[in-house]
Amino acid sequence: MTDIATLAGTTSLATVTLDVPINRAGAEPITTVQVRKPTAGELRGLTLMALSQLDYGALETLLPRITLPVLHKADIARLDPADLMQLGGEVMDFLLPKAAKEAVSPAT
Repeated sequence: MTDIATLAGTTSLATVTLDVPINRAGAEPITTVQVRKPTAGELRGLTLMALSQLDYGALETLLPRITLPVLHKADIARLDPADLMQLGGEVMDFLLPKAAKEAVSPAT
């Protein structure tokens, strides 16, 4: 399940409910992860093509930069594939321009 909110009119945030919680030693299980729209600087070292193809390596690099709680590479490696797809889908949605989103889902 995904819930989109707009903060301060400029920053987008999506909340992803994980199908399989992330368990860290000595901490509560992580059941939801907030994904923030990346800035151009947070995309450094990545290609938009790799992100649009949901490339694991690209997501492994970007997700620690834009998630709360911060998902570390070890957390990402243990994610259920469906949860990785959910997180990647939010990243892809953030990268689409408004015009492309409106073309797919025009306002009525």
